[in-house]
Amino acid sequence: MRIAQVSPLYESVPPRLYGGTERVVSYLTEELVRQGHEVTLFASGDSVTTARLVPVCPQALRSAQSCVDPVVHHVVMMERLFQRAAEFDIIHLHADYLHFSLARRSAVPSVTTLHGRLDLPDLQPLFREFTDAGVISISAAQRAPLPGAHWLGTVHHGLPEDRHPFWDRPGNYLAFLGRISPEKRVDRAVEIARRAGLPLKIAAKVDKVDREYFAREIEPLFVLPHVEYLGEIGEGAKRELLGNAVALLFPIDWCEPFGLVMIEAMACGTPIIAWRNGSVPEVMVDGVTGFIVGTLDEAVCATRRVGALSRAGCRRVFEERYTAARMARDYVTIYEQVLASAPGALLTGAIGLRHAREAVSSSAGPDVSRDEGFAA
Repeated sequence: MRIAQVSPLYESVPPRLYGGTERVVSYLTEELVRQGHEVTLFASGDSVTTARLVPVCPQALRSAQSCVDPVVHHVVMMERLFQRAAEFDIIHLHADYLHFSLARRSAVPSVTTLHGRLDLPDLQPLFREFTDAGVISISAAQRAPLPGAHWLGTVHHGLPEDRHPFWDRPGNYLAFLGRISPEKRVDRAVEIARRAGLPLKIAAKVDKVDREYFAREIEPLFVLPHVEYLGEIGEGAKRELLGNAVALLFPIDWCEPFGLVMIEAMACGTPIIAWRNGSVPEVMVDGVTGFIVGTLDEAVCATRRVGALSRAGCRRVFEERYTAARMARDYVTIYEQVLASAPGALLTGAIGLRHAREAVSSSAGPDVSRDEGFAA
């Protein structure tokens, strides 16, 4: 199948440090290539992939000091993508909703994975207008604010099985990994660790919008003797941080759409202590991959119980439910369903397309792995 994967441009694919959506796009793209599909990735020019890369801008926008308006580059990407739509059997977008109008007018089917929160009032008129936009959720919980959207399915995130090795013997600290913002509640993590009498290692980025909150509410907590702030860390340091932790603290105060860090911890065999919000009850197996709590007292109690959990059991849940191979198969199933229901499906279905490509493959020229040209 000829598949276009379209990533946000804020981070490279994969990200060098923080970046959940772009990381998932990378895992999906590489697994689709491994499974034999012909994949083209629209992303920033500093991305690294085995797919054909179409670099829309020279580097990830978050690290590009010359970038003032990131929406400009995404608009350019959408225009270039749909100019080339006929090259693909299906287009899979991960960059919110900027493309909805273009997709409505394209003969090539497209699907959109919504990675963010959907409980924003501004989204209601958008989805009332674009009832034909086929969207995919990353958890059943994420869908709740938009029950009338054209949902094609739910696909939980997945990781390559060898990305996070299993750690059988943890150290003696708790970990917080992700982003510092009011809804992520790192302040709760600090208090849980204090009351539990355990060190806390915090690895997190601070977005521009949250810098005032960080300086006012969170940074003063980092002088406490049990707290160690590591800043924003890369993949290698992340694996070590999670693998050596007694538990991951996930004390969120919002409707979390998925929570990639939870399955990263499971892959390491590290249990999670998480608040009962959003996707948490859907992603975790309470009493197996950690404990789901609703108060600080419950969280502190859970820190004393996680040692009795099987770290191998945590890893087993990851292997059964959260691999990149499973994620890619789930998406391919949706692609095939969309193609089968599209106009002219008998001519453009996945099986017919594959046979057509095989018929011309002997006369095709050499493939290339990268297209040149950046957004102006």
